[in-house]
Amino acid sequence: MLSYDELSPPERELWDAFPEGRRVDLRTGITESDAPAAGEGWGPDRTVRAAVVAMLLLGANGDQSGAVAALRLAGTRITGRLDLSGAEICHTFSLEGCRLDEAVQMHGATTRTIEITNSWVPGINAELARIGGDLDLRRSVLQGGSLTLVNARIAGNLLLSDARISGPEEWAVLAGGLVLDGGVFGQRLTTQGGLRLPGAQLLSGLFLQGARLENTAGVALAAGGVAASTVDCSQGFTAQGGVRLRRARIEGLLTFEGARLDGDGIALDCVSMHVGDFDYRTAAPLSGLVDLRCAQATWCQDSEQSWPEKVLLEGFTYGSIRFGDAPSDDGTPARDEVARRLAWVRRNPGYVPQPYEQLAGWYRQIGHDDDARRVLLAKQRHRRLTLSRPARAWGHLLDVTVGYGYRPWLAGV
Repeated sequence: MLSYDELSPPERELWDAFPEGRRVDLRTGITESDAPAAGEGWGPDRTVRAAVVAMLLLGANGDQSGAVAALRLAGTRITGRLDLSGAEICHTFSLEGCRLDEAVQMHGATTRTIEITNSWVPGINAELARIGGDLDLRRSVLQGGSLTLVNARIAGNLLLSDARISGPEEWAVLAGGLVLDGGVFGQRLTTQGGLRLPGAQLLSGLFLQGARLENTAGVALAAGGVAASTVDCSQGFTAQGGVRLRRARIEGLLTFEGARLDGDGIALDCVSMHVGDFDYRTAAPLSGLVDLRCAQATWCQDSEQSWPEKVLLEGFTYGSIRFGDAPSDDGTPARDEVARRLAWVRRNPGYVPQPYEQLAGWYRQIGHDDDARRVLLAKQRHRRLTLSRPARAWGHLLDVTVGYGYRPWLAGV
């Protein structure tokens, strides 16, 4: 352990301020000089060793009576490895506008609120950590290392708004099994690499409005099996890579309003997803296909222009569905909505009866029996294309004479 006499002037200032929780601010006030990206050139007057930070957080300088100890540091370069793995930290840890030379290690640590805002960090490993507050990384840059929160538990929120994370390989954020009593707030988050959240439990939801996730060689957002109250990927959200929500359980809203999903192959995978409100009004059609097989939605709103050429609909069920641009507000279909819906069903490759039956059931539910019969007639005509030549001829006869039973007045004609 370092003695007080071995500390540099900035380290002594931090040491003396810690028991009272005072902030040590070494910024010059000049924007260019205080940018963390240029922090590698900061001299000894703005440098603190990681060992000193660790000593204080681990209780090297006890609390003073009547004050709450906390480490608050701004505009500082932290040299060496800040390793807090397995530690029990009882103090708030706040860095603002700092530059860390090495990745932060908190594997299995137990801490209070951690704030590393507007800073430059070569990665954070908090696997299995228990954070009794927020993990605040707003406006920070994680360059060359991922944010790892596998099986971590956070009592507050994960704040990633305006952050930029560039992972070394496929994933920028690894958070499988993460349990959050709050939510993930990643408005305008930018990543080079995917955001991986399989099996995460997000009590307050996942908010990625305006975020840009880029993993062109794979998956941009992997949230299979996630349990959340809300998943908001709207307001210019962009995914350069696939979005995976297979088996997700979303109690409230899942929205892609104004989003751009540019994954190849399966651009949006929602197989066996359960969602309350599903808003699929993307800014443009997807480049890949949408897989909604066996998904369930209480309410679905979409835009005719949002769907790609192929949509897998077998087993997709919904309690209510409407186009977002429909003129009525009472759920009554627009005059041409049946034809538009049938064109949507035909985006499913091949003949599958269930999407027709589901759509007809919806029209019956709202009292539009004539529209339901139109859907079922279209189903029979589609099915006819799959039959042998004699069966197709018989089908044509049934169509002309009685409309497969859905237009019996033809027999009178």
